[in-house]
Amino acid sequence: MSRTAVLSEPAVSTAVAAGPKSQRLRLLGQCVDLVTPIQVLDHMAETIRAGRRAVVANHNLNSLKLVRDNALMRAFYDQAELVQIDSTPLIAFGRLLGLPLSRAHRSTYLDWRDDFWMRADRLGWRVFYLGGTASAGDRAVARLAGRYPGAVIEARSGYFDGTPGSSDNAAVLDRIAAFGPDVLMVGMGMPRQEAWIVQHLTALPPCVVLNVGAAFDYEAGVQKPAPRWTGRLGLEWAYRLIHDPRRLFRRYCVEPWSLAGPALADVGAALRRRRQA
Repeated sequence: MSRTAVLSEPAVSTAVAAGPKSQRLRLLGQCVDLVTPIQVLDHMAETIRAGRRAVVANHNLNSLKLVRDNALMRAFYDQAELVQIDSTPLIAFGRLLGLPLSRAHRSTYLDWRDDFWMRADRLGWRVFYLGGTASAGDRAVARLAGRYPGAVIEARSGYFDGTPGSSDNAAVLDRIAAFGPDVLMVGMGMPRQEAWIVQHLTALPPCVVLNVGAAFDYEAGVQKPAPRWTGRLGLEWAYRLIHDPRRLFRRYCVEPWSLAGPALADVGAALRRRRQA
């Protein structure tokens, strides 16, 4: 069940439906939730206890650009019970608008990974990862199982024909159903992972569904994450750009300009709120 949209003015509303007690607001034309990493994990735990299916998403500048051009991306976020803010610059922009954001609201897999796996270990969560290569998945599972033996973990390569109705895709869905995950992590890159989730959501077993990008590549050591201090300072994008300029130059240096229109609209709304106050 998706959560209801907020009003554009004021920019903040109380959260509704099945999500945690928080606030939902609009930034750059899209809904995000004021939640900390611990609140996200608590929401996952409650969803698992209730035996429900729920999508926990995240927004960064890349996804905010893609959602404007891609109908399946929009449908994915419409289905999300919770939308984390995966962008320190986005939090800084919200604070400039006068919204009640802080660095504590920065939340994505790399921010809560250790706490997540400790909780999965303690509670015996079953975690299925769909994405990456088979060798990276196997290596990640072996490493994680060694550190968190109480968690039950399985991975499957993201290189398959994900077209709805294909035999390859049906086999993937059967494997997920047979495993019976508490948490399903889909890491096939934006926007493919979001499109696959929204196209097959009703066919998935009750579980928490996450779009997590290269999460298991990090766990396997295939990719090296930026130091967490760069995220706290809003410099993670710069670290990643320096280390992979060919792939990331357009994402970080060109695509954000497409958000100029929504940014100006947010500034105008903030000015009107201040005049009314």
